[in-house]
Amino acid sequence: MLRPPSVEECREVLALGLDPDVRLWNPRCQITDEASAVRDCLAGADWSDGSHATFSIIHRGTGRYAGNIALHGIDRVNSRAGVGYRIAPWTRGRGAATAAVRSVASWAVSDLGLTRIVLTHGVENTASCRVAQKAGFGLEDTLPLAKRFGDGQLHDEHLHVLLAPPVSSADA
Repeated sequence: MLRPPSVEECREVLALGLDPDVRLWNPRCQITDEASAVRDCLAGADWSDGSHATFSIIHRGTGRYAGNIALHGIDRVNSRAGVGYRIAPWTRGRGAATAAVRSVASWAVSDLGLTRIVLTHGVENTASCRVAQKAGFGLEDTLPLAKRFGDGQLHDEHLHVLLAPPVSSADA
């Protein structure tokens, strides 16, 4: 289940932000204490500028916080956005990321009318590669030394893309 972030989940957000895998593969994550977790929840819930839509991922069976996912860099003029996520250790490998990516990508295409959704990850992050593939994103390219990750090193990145048929102005 997806819903806007809430400050009530700040402790779970903090635990996720401090997770070693999240720190490695999400170097922009600035969650280091409860105050920064609250700020992250508030920023995620504020969609007012139209540049992103961030959701908390809630495990349907237990109601437990399972991570977050964001459609970011929303560019309606050029009909594209990126998608990124963080998944709690207890639910990794169980399909939560794939389901969330599919759901957000579907919403971006059907409700926002976007035609190009991009998912990037470090080449060594094979779990994210599997998520992209299972969610229907094709591998478009490998970008050499494209991003400095949490280990301080530049890594190659995979660029996965989901393309939806463009909506012509006659159809709109």
